[in-house]
Amino acid sequence: MLKENDDVFHDECGVFGIWNHPESAELTHLGLFAMQHRGQESAGIVSTDGQDLKIYKNLGLVSEVFDQFNWSSLKGKAAIGHVRYSTTGQNLLMNAQPLKADVRGRPLAVAHNGNLTNSKELRENLQKQGALFQGTSDTEIFLHLLSRIGGANWAKTLPQTLEWVQGAYSLVWLGADQMVAIRDPMGFRPLVLGQIGDSSYVVASETCALDLVGAKYIREIEPGEMLIISNQGLESIQFKNDSKKARCVFEMIYFSRSDSYVFGHSVYESRKKFGAQLAKEFPVEADMVIPVPDSGVAAAIGYAKASGIAFEWGITKNNYVGRTFIQPLQGSRDQGVRIKLNPQMNLLKNKKIIVIDDSLVRGTTSKKIIQLLREAGAKEVHLRIASPATKSPCYYGVDTPEKSQLVASHKSVDEIRKMVGADTLAYLSLEGMFESLGEGPAGFCAACFDEKYPTRVRD
Repeated sequence: MLKENDDVFHDECGVFGIWNHPESAELTHLGLFAMQHRGQESAGIVSTDGQDLKIYKNLGLVSEVFDQFNWSSLKGKAAIGHVRYSTTGQNLLMNAQPLKADVRGRPLAVAHNGNLTNSKELRENLQKQGALFQGTSDTEIFLHLLSRIGGANWAKTLPQTLEWVQGAYSLVWLGADQMVAIRDPMGFRPLVLGQIGDSSYVVASETCALDLVGAKYIREIEPGEMLIISNQGLESIQFKNDSKKARCVFEMIYFSRSDSYVFGHSVYESRKKFGAQLAKEFPVEADMVIPVPDSGVAAAIGYAKASGIAFEWGITKNNYVGRTFIQPLQGSRDQGVRIKLNPQMNLLKNKKIIVIDDSLVRGTTSKKIIQLLREAGAKEVHLRIASPATKSPCYYGVDTPEKSQLVASHKSVDEIRKMVGADTLAYLSLEGMFESLGEGPAGFCAACFDEKYPTRVRD
């Protein structure tokens, strides 16, 4: 679960794959850079020369893991990569992905975005059958299941393994002779297909990764689809049709990069619409609208435009604070926020301010930010959240606090307002969120807001 004192949700990871390109590993490296926001604990790449698989992975950011790396050791025309934030399994090197193994004499590797909701049950059953697990990640389960199924073509046997698993999984597999992209039947996590030139194919968690490597977006990998990519071209297999879809709506709110297209929507435009809808639902008189950088920027632009109130950069963010920053004053609990965010005193003094953020989890960060704004001389501080109140944990590939630590699960809006020190507080309504997307709730998972889980949660 979420690290202590962490006040944002984290997606579990991002996956990337490329087939038939002479610089496959180098382009995979770039693709992982584009998706660094999806996981900051480890990074790895597996490449193939058509005979064997080569792997390199380590703990840390992409820039740290591949600093001064010798790319000749990953030569080949196909590669897959992964950035990870641990939800199932600790942050250990043995859990860093991609995972590589010999499966029935074939070298295979897999990268996974999501969480299996029956992983504990599957692991226990496999261990009873003699399986020896190397790590604690649920991704390893896929390799053990595949090793128990025979067949001349490993890719064609993959759907049999998927009959056992439940939950969220966007997968990229790599063998010496083919690459396979898979998306779970409900489509929890995004996965897209792109193309470079006439014969090089790319799969990635987000379209921003396609942009960076110069790939043209083709389409989404469909829920329940397995796409086999080889020298013979593309072969699509619909391994399961599920009328019920559960695309994670939090991808639109926070996880995905704002320049990506996810589930057919521009993330940036969606966030602006959330802000505009929030202004309609909860207007308030003020001198300016300011975002919490960087998460609240697009919604604040939308709120300002819809309300006619000026948008201002009232808080400056220090983008050079590293992950491992140690607070110089250990006794000061707000030191971490202060070194990252600094209010512009001359702009804010004696002003009525609307502060826009994308979400509110524990409320501790919002409290510290509002305190900074008060100290800068703000006359009134009105907090607006561009998503509904987060009341329940996610079990589909997102690191979230336990329910008891989600402040909206046990406090009213007015109680939260008093806790964070705002003059007023309002959340975007669930209905307004889906109205902004132009779709009904039927195709999305919003369990973190409405507690309606689309699958049985066993573990």
